[in-house]
Amino acid sequence: MEYYHDQKMQKIFEYLKQPKTLEELKLSDSFVRSLILKLISSYGSLKTSRINEITGLHWDILEENIKKLEEDSFCAPTSGGFLFSSVEYTVTRKGHEKARRSIEENPYIGLAPVSYDDYYTIMEIQLKGRYPIHIPDEVVKYTFQDVVGVDYAKEVLIESCTVGRGIFVYGPPGTGKTFIVSKMPDLLPPLVIPKFIEYGGAIIQLYDPDFHKKCEEQPGDPRWVKIYAPFVLTGAELNLNKLETNYNPNKGIYETSPIIKANGGILLIDDLGRQRDDHELILNRLIVPMENKKDVIYVRGIPVIVHSNFIPIFSTNLDISIMDEAHLRRAPLHIFLRNPPINELAEVFKRNLDSLGEKYGEDVLNRFLKVYIPNSEGGEGLDPTFAHARDLAQITQAVRINQDKEAIDVDVLEAALKKHILIQLQRLRIDIAQISKKIRSYRIVTEDLESAYMALNEIGTCEISYERDALLIDVEETITPVYLATYLHKKGIIADKIDLIAESERELRRTILHG
Repeated sequence: MEYYHDQKMQKIFEYLKQPKTLEELKLSDSFVRSLILKLISSYGSLKTSRINEITGLHWDILEENIKKLEEDSFCAPTSGGFLFSSVEYTVTRKGHEKARRSIEENPYIGLAPVSYDDYYTIMEIQLKGRYPIHIPDEVVKYTFQDVVGVDYAKEVLIESCTVGRGIFVYGPPGTGKTFIVSKMPDLLPPLVIPKFIEYGGAIIQLYDPDFHKKCEEQPGDPRWVKIYAPFVLTGAELNLNKLETNYNPNKGIYETSPIIKANGGILLIDDLGRQRDDHELILNRLIVPMENKKDVIYVRGIPVIVHSNFIPIFSTNLDISIMDEAHLRRAPLHIFLRNPPINELAEVFKRNLDSLGEKYGEDVLNRFLKVYIPNSEGGEGLDPTFAHARDLAQITQAVRINQDKEAIDVDVLEAALKKHILIQLQRLRIDIAQISKKIRSYRIVTEDLESAYMALNEIGTCEISYERDALLIDVEETITPVYLATYLHKKGIIADKIDLIAESERELRRTILHG
């Protein structure tokens, strides 16, 4: 499809031919020779064909620099024929010593990097005028071919990718927030990135196969890779340190952060508010790269500008107030995903069974529907979520196999329903959201206790009580002192002091108050 390999991409491919000289490569001869010597030393002996494969260096560059290493008595041929590609080299004692010193200075061994200047130039060409874009109808159709319903959400995703603006996605668990957002990269054009960059002799890794999906066509220079627009997903495991580029001494490379890996694509901060570090600190760290489309990393203490032109997506099943106005301006679009209509849920359940290759009758689908049909209409009245449909299809398959049946019948489905934990909790009327909440307790000192009491009741406090000159409140862990102070200030109430209280201390205080 031309959208994924347009004229601009074709011109970039013409430019990115494999360099045949050091001048074209834009890496120093000392760097290249050191890389080759470290590689041969690490293997003991190595054929030039393998060196070519690992480093991605053109044969002309390899032959010139290996011959120079041989002339300087750092390496020597051990076998091979007339062709240079068949010659095997080993390092001399002198070469081992030089390789050892080189590894101490920079342990990186592998693909030759791209110069920082080339990286910056090619990125500027690709990202300039990237938005707004026109997304063809066939691309939209391809992107959402397996998405049922949620037409409003699809519209927002298309508009976000058209102008490159962020989205705040919220709603109950299991409504498909992560799934729908994961479709966004297919709406965006691909881009070419270097696998590694060289800056001042140091190596920065950009390409990460966990987040970067290769395209079919690839440029002639193997140091570059054409990828589909990245989709970088981070969740509750995210902390401030992971948003920085950190040096890995074992690999000898600077490993870039999600901010940089998402360049040209999507950065999804999932489960916002459940991170170990305060979510406000994480959001504040993202403001500059979101605003400037560039970030600063430090390589050997020197600041280096790298591209971070991503579309930010923030997803949560907590209250929308978790983000303040400054952060919402960076994600001005929003998607509220409710529990899906029952007919859409049944369609997703059916599609999942079909994709698993399962056989079933109409009676199975009717029994599935009855789980979510209201009590007044003879059903169980459970809250429908897309997650139920996906997980239940897999559990049903497992039950069918365990019962040694050829096809799924109603009895198999009944057994699967009993084994699905969220369905059983709903049947028992147990609210998982309540039993899994973590609570923070605060003491808020203020002169206007009555107004503060009324205002804090509006944000959904779990419990609130009076002291002589303060209020004691229990709230969800996502509500921070900064949020409380800002919220009260907007209500015209001054909080003189807000203290976080340990749980045990809070329980003791309750005993004193009510005793």
